[in-house]
Amino acid sequence: MDGVYVSCDSVVEDGAEIYAPAHISGGSHICRGAVIMPFCTLIGAHVGENTIVISSTLIKAHVCENCNVGPYAYLREGAYVGKNSRIGDFVEVKASSLGEGVKAAHLAYIGDAEVGSNVNIGCGAVFCNYDGRKKSKTVVGDDVFIGANCNLVAPLSIGRGAFIAAGTTVCGDVEEKAFCIGRARESVKRGGASGRYRNG
Repeated sequence: MDGVYVSCDSVVEDGAEIYAPAHISGGSHICRGAVIMPFCTLIGAHVGENTIVISSTLIKAHVCENCNVGPYAYLREGAYVGKNSRIGDFVEVKASSLGEGVKAAHLAYIGDAEVGSNVNIGCGAVFCNYDGRKKSKTVVGDDVFIGANCNLVAPLSIGRGAFIAAGTTVCGDVEEKAFCIGRARESVKRGGASGRYRNG
């Protein structure tokens, strides 16, 4: 098919669909029922049954069955995505294992992590795995809610069922079913915006 490249060491099972343009190489394995939409690059990747990948890059990543990936997701080496999960637009996963039913819908970085099942990872969440010298690991238990714009500073462990409120930077372990919130309260000064912006 014009616009679709599949290397001789890759496997595309019967019933899989691949739409051009697409590049599949490095011993990739596309299971039956999987759908690879246009503008995908898969190198040494595994895509499970009935998983849909849209305009994304997967390099030595493993995605299980019944998942949705993309658009514009980047799954790097060592990424493992459990079944029934959603990895959305501009989400990057590196050297991390995600359990079943994980949802990272958009704009998140998940690096050097072990994430349990049924975890919500909010928009703008960052797994802060690098301190300038070494990489550290974050462990997230099952059924955890991570709100938008959270920073998880590794090494870190978050217990099962914990809730991390939006805008929180977490620097220490969070126990099971705990509610963690860390925000600076806003201060509103009436009329204080005058002259601060050229159009204000």
